[in-house]
Amino acid sequence: MSRIGKLPVNLPQGVTAKIEAGNVVTVKGPLGELKQKVDPDITVTIEEGAVKFTRPTDQPRHRSMHGLYRALINNMVIGVSAGYTIQQELVGVGYKVEAKGQILEFSLGYSHDIHLELPSEIKATAVVEKKGANPVITLKSIDKQLIGQVAAKIRSLRKPEPYKGKGIRFVGEQIRRKAGKSANAK
Repeated sequence: MSRIGKLPVNLPQGVTAKIEAGNVVTVKGPLGELKQKVDPDITVTIEEGAVKFTRPTDQPRHRSMHGLYRALINNMVIGVSAGYTIQQELVGVGYKVEAKGQILEFSLGYSHDIHLELPSEIKATAVVEKKGANPVITLKSIDKQLIGQVAAKIRSLRKPEPYKGKGIRFVGEQIRRKAGKSANAK
């Protein structure tokens, strides 16, 4: 039995889940509503304030989907009740970001500015706490997959490089640094 799949997904106060035709699970909460289509082989039931998943056989395909769909529905429940937040910082001289509604405007040392349009489900704020501090982008959403994908896209605009550590990184992330050229190496 899958250790992840056999755990029930408990529904916190204010969160409701229902199963619609075609094995589509809808989760509603104070922050919004999310839907996920579940494979027809996996049986989804809602009982006693929890969502439970069962699989028909122990085939590798059924075992992998069992844990997958349980994790996806759990992420949806957390998203509509508490939401997800990702913070990224821009490390580098002259690196700037400005949030104009759903458009982020980056100045990352290229010859041009980069404009990135965010999906409507994501809210972004760009803050510089004090003079000389690195700008920080805060992304908030109820959809864990979408916010992770957008954060990865933002990071790909200027990945952190290993010699000086410049680039876009997640707050608290440790970058493995490499030693530069040695003056007396032959």
